[in-house]
Amino acid sequence: MLTPKYILLAFILLLNSVPVFSQNNFGIVIHGGAGTILKKNMTPEKEKAYKAKLEEAIREGHTILKEGGSSVEAIEATLNILEDSPLFNAGKGAVFTAEGKNELDASIMEGKTLQVGAVAGVTTVKNPISLARKVMENSPHVLLAREGAEQFAKEQGLTLVAPSYFHTEQRMKSLKKVKEAEKDKKGKDGKTGFYDADIQDTKFGTVGCVALDKQGNLAAGTSTGGMTNKKWGRIGDSPIIGAGTYANNKTCAISSTGWGEYFIRGVVAYDISALMEYKGLSLKAATEEVIQKKLTQLGGTGGIVAIDKEGNVSMEFNTAGMYRASMDKEGKLYIGIYEE
Repeated sequence: MLTPKYILLAFILLLNSVPVFSQNNFGIVIHGGAGTILKKNMTPEKEKAYKAKLEEAIREGHTILKEGGSSVEAIEATLNILEDSPLFNAGKGAVFTAEGKNELDASIMEGKTLQVGAVAGVTTVKNPISLARKVMENSPHVLLAREGAEQFAKEQGLTLVAPSYFHTEQRMKSLKKVKEAEKDKKGKDGKTGFYDADIQDTKFGTVGCVALDKQGNLAAGTSTGGMTNKKWGRIGDSPIIGAGTYANNKTCAISSTGWGEYFIRGVVAYDISALMEYKGLSLKAATEEVIQKKLTQLGGTGGIVAIDKEGNVSMEFNTAGMYRASMDKEGKLYIGIYEE
């Protein structure tokens, strides 16, 4: 017969075993944008380049998580790699505004305390996701914009570059193409063809990352150059918490990519979390409900990557493709580009 002493000891051991199990679980998911991404339009060389960069980025974050690093640390390191690549519409590969500038947005959120940081319209910060993290950790604010955000970046010792650093010939060609289409559209009906030309026919290259670390903490981050030919200081969903980025340890972490106006109107990232928290939906069911039904019915296009507190992942989109990758605690790597 067990004595009270042994019963108490068994109970303590049982309690201690729960965190050990949960700490073994971790995972990471990334996206590099969603849109009209068709295999027939992709050369083997370009496809190889995209897959190589996605793998490089996600392995960096996975290594950090495997070694016990935080989800926030993994997200920053992962997105830095994508921001430094001209393949994606973030950092070095940012698209141009109507005025021929590169204006960058980013946000990050950690799920334990719901702390967030975001920046919008910066033009000299090499890695906007790093600035967003500084806003979250070293300022009393949530969102900083333009000159103020850049002043804060300087005070925080982040790497600043000349605006010309972000200029790429490919993105300039895209701007010219969209402007020509806009001119043709306006000539026919007197209205701007800005959205039609850019949204319907051009892929989105926003980058994002979500992660679950060994401590059981979720985090999400998103970085973008915005929309080709954007005007009037337009800001999309990427720096908007609840639309482009959201993380909550109770539910999941989400990063969005697509037609930002609709992600803001639908509060897409938070809506997925809310369906899980208040209706008890699974991650897969919640992401399908929001992307395939709500977003699509609104007329929006794009997708999300997500991971929940159990390590389940979802990569949901309603476009022809989305650059995406995931790695679980076992190191199993998945990379996708097209609709499957």
